[in-house]
Amino acid sequence: MSEHRAAEFEESDGLATVRLNSPALTVAVKEELLAALRAAADSETARAVLLLGSDRAFCVGQDLAEHARVLKETPERALTTVREHYNRIVLALEDIRVPVVVGVGGACVGAGMGFALAGDVRISARRAKFGTAFTGIGLASDSGLAYRLVRSLGQARAMELMLLGEMVGADRALELGLVTEVVDDDAWEKRAREVAARLASGPTLAFTAAKREVRAAAAGTRELPSLLEEEAELQNRLGMTADHVGAVNSFLDKEAPTFTGR
Repeated sequence: MSEHRAAEFEESDGLATVRLNSPALTVAVKEELLAALRAAADSETARAVLLLGSDRAFCVGQDLAEHARVLKETPERALTTVREHYNRIVLALEDIRVPVVVGVGGACVGAGMGFALAGDVRISARRAKFGTAFTGIGLASDSGLAYRLVRSLGQARAMELMLLGEMVGADRALELGLVTEVVDDDAWEKRAREVAARLASGPTLAFTAAKREVRAAAAGTRELPSLLEEEAELQNRLGMTADHVGAVNSFLDKEAPTFTGR
């Protein structure tokens, strides 16, 4: 990866990696991040995606220096970035059908928290801090943050984090369910990559179907009979895959299965 880009994409052995090198989101950074995420979503060979920041921060949200300049020079353009950039970034994350692992090495704030919660598995360094931040600068939230918080924590906890705006440490984030695992500060990226690599070598079609089922259940807009019918349909499809047939045979032979993603 080049060290000169704010956000970068690479793929190797079925694992697509998107790295955000600039934690404060200028327009240029948001455009590069969107391009990298779309590359991950469009990949026909990626079987998992790893989204990383730096040791100092995963993402701290909007670059307020740039925002202040736009507010002064062209105030009518100051918040168009929500539709032009943030919404598109969140939808690009939503478009990724394979598992998304997020590695959080440091501060994860504002829109950055919304991006992290859009992943499926979150590995956090112990030093990491999480915060909504928006009301502290007189704004509500964007980047799907309220949507994700309510589904992750419930309405009461989501309201607490949104209104009080207090920073949450990694251990508390784990307790609340904001992250999946907390590891030592020098191990967060290695552990996130290990988890992502494991998923990239797993039953990709089954993972994709599982994400679809969980999202449908979390949305709460469909009745149980509809969800049951979709489960039956997905199982019929998955039952014909090489991964399923091979895994059953491996089980009978008392061997570890090998998945090809087909």
